[in-house]
Amino acid sequence: METPTLPDRAPGKYVPYGRRSYYRPDPLPPEANFEFDEGFRDVLQETIFQLGRLDGISRESPTNPLLYTTLVRREAVESTLIEGGQLTLEDVFRTSEVGSRSTVEKDIQEALNYERAVRKGAEQVGETEEIPVELLKRLHSGLLEDVRGEAEPLGEFRASPTHIPSPDAGIEPFIPPAPAHIDDLMENLETFIQSESEHHDLVNIGIVHYQFETIHPFADGNGRLGRIVITLQLIQNGFLSRPYLYPSAYFNKHKVEYAKRMRAVSERGDWEPWLEFFVEGIRAQASEAVERTERLQDLRRTYEQQYGHGKTAADRLALRLFEQPYLTVPEAAEVLEMSEQSARNAIAELVDQNVLEEVTGKERYQEFKAVDIFDVLNDPLE
Repeated sequence: METPTLPDRAPGKYVPYGRRSYYRPDPLPPEANFEFDEGFRDVLQETIFQLGRLDGISRESPTNPLLYTTLVRREAVESTLIEGGQLTLEDVFRTSEVGSRSTVEKDIQEALNYERAVRKGAEQVGETEEIPVELLKRLHSGLLEDVRGEAEPLGEFRASPTHIPSPDAGIEPFIPPAPAHIDDLMENLETFIQSESEHHDLVNIGIVHYQFETIHPFADGNGRLGRIVITLQLIQNGFLSRPYLYPSAYFNKHKVEYAKRMRAVSERGDWEPWLEFFVEGIRAQASEAVERTERLQDLRRTYEQQYGHGKTAADRLALRLFEQPYLTVPEAAEVLEMSEQSARNAIAELVDQNVLEEVTGKERYQEFKAVDIFDVLNDPLE
């Protein structure tokens, strides 16, 4: 097969390899001189503003325990959905049931793995301000733990070729670099992440994401790990203190454009459209997270007015839903420090008030979700 000839601006080249050529990206930093218009500068400033609002609101919020958990879990769910999974935000709150199953549902386990990985990564980066390759390998192991059969070792770079299907029918799949190049390319990526750059930090994060996904260093899990790296870099560069952002939702909504714009970088050197798309995604998700946070705060204030006097067990349970919005009767009994019958009575009272809703349809082993809270967490905001 003839090897495609790419323009000089392309940040890499195709190399003959068996029946198909693979793409070998150039080391970072890019040699291209980016030319952004004034509109992009405005988007950058708005993105910084929204990230600052999100981090500030999240630090001060009285709903912080729920806020932190749900924002992280929302990203975990969206990241699983973008890989073809089928689950809801409520599913990942059913951890007690998940842990008791003999066979854990794959999609839920993947989401829980993602949540643990992004939390661990954020904790380490917050302490060290570094994102070394060894950290990425450890996070990769955690991402795929218990959700993959026999395959290449977890936490190790792939030893065989791979391909990325094209979003357009009739277009050849994208072939990432051969395994022999991965070590050098990832070492260069680590150096770039830790180095000073002429570009804005948010632009650099977009460059890193493109390069990581183009290298595609692991046999599986590259998309999920690449999206975690976005969050880790936002923490590393001081935009966030904890992983409150859920960028996967934007990429999931625009996944065809996402793939096309990255391939246009590889084959035509179209950096600016990709970076504009990327930064707009961060802005959009930060803005949405702020709005969802504010709605959650408003709901908390409403509940405090109605149930804050704490005269009954139902009152106390209503406010505790902001820490545990999905529960069973035994869990409610533990939260309230009373008998299961008393907890059952409190739950029944909140069900009558449409605060809680039974979701299993069973007579035994019932589970309840906080209706208003999940409405805030799930409602489309556009």
